[in-house]
Amino acid sequence: MAFNIVLVEPEIPNNTGNIGRLSLASGSKLHLVKPFSFELSDHRLKRAGLDYWPHVDLKIYDSIAQFFYLHAGNKMAFMSSHGNQSYLDIDYEDGMFLVFGKESVGLEQSILEVHSASTFKIPIHSPHIRSLNLANAVSITVYEGLRRLSP
Repeated sequence: MAFNIVLVEPEIPNNTGNIGRLSLASGSKLHLVKPFSFELSDHRLKRAGLDYWPHVDLKIYDSIAQFFYLHAGNKMAFMSSHGNQSYLDIDYEDGMFLVFGKESVGLEQSILEVHSASTFKIPIHSPHIRSLNLANAVSITVYEGLRRLSP
């Protein structure tokens, strides 16, 4: 039981390092879609991922178009603070793709429009914040899915 965690154009190496560590802990594969705002050799990414980073099952794509081309037909859930459905409504399946946007602006509007029926959010109960930290959002989503799929 595992997921495919997708980060589209990640910007903060510490988040990506933490998510890589989470990917390994959860048995998930990490997919990174370029461009990145850092190098994979960045010491902050390595520090957040600790000595686990070399063990992460990692796939890198040159563009979102390449990612979609290679994974057309696979089940995906798109996470956005603009989603109309709760992450609790995701019909989790082993191997599905959980897609997250970049920290500053999330997923592009064009992606959200095409995939509106499979766009979800984590409810936020304060008007003073726009979104959760990316690593936290990935953790919440992945571990809810693992909980649901547990025997």
